[in-house]
Amino acid sequence: MIPERYTCDGEDHSPPLAISAVPHDAKSLVLIFDDPDAPKGTWLHWLLYDLPPTTSLIVESPRMERLGGKSGINTWGRTGYGGPCPPDGVHTYCFRLYALDYVMGLPDGANRAQVEEAMAGHIVDEALLQGTYVRP
Repeated sequence: MIPERYTCDGEDHSPPLAISAVPHDAKSLVLIFDDPDAPKGTWLHWLLYDLPPTTSLIVESPRMERLGGKSGINTWGRTGYGGPCPPDGVHTYCFRLYALDYVMGLPDGANRAQVEEAMAGHIVDEALLQGTYVRP
């Protein structure tokens, strides 16, 4: 379960995420946090890219520029984190971390389609962390 603190029912802070075992040939990391159970299709809550491969902790914060990464546009049409806020029932949320063999160099504010297009053919490893949330 995702703690309420990291949702629209709490403080809506991004959760801290530890990163380890990044491949030695990785040049950058991408984090995509989404809700594939959303009623109108997958809802993107958070998009970070061009994170340094040496990143070992994504701290509790709505943006990551201070770690050298960039923040993309989420489904709300803004950059930064937007926590789980399901309209009904239990939703499963996916944190997907990708290690890439290059730095994409996209500007801040890219959308998911732009990031995924730039990632194509450059993924050297990936990890998935899932959590669930139901509103109180």
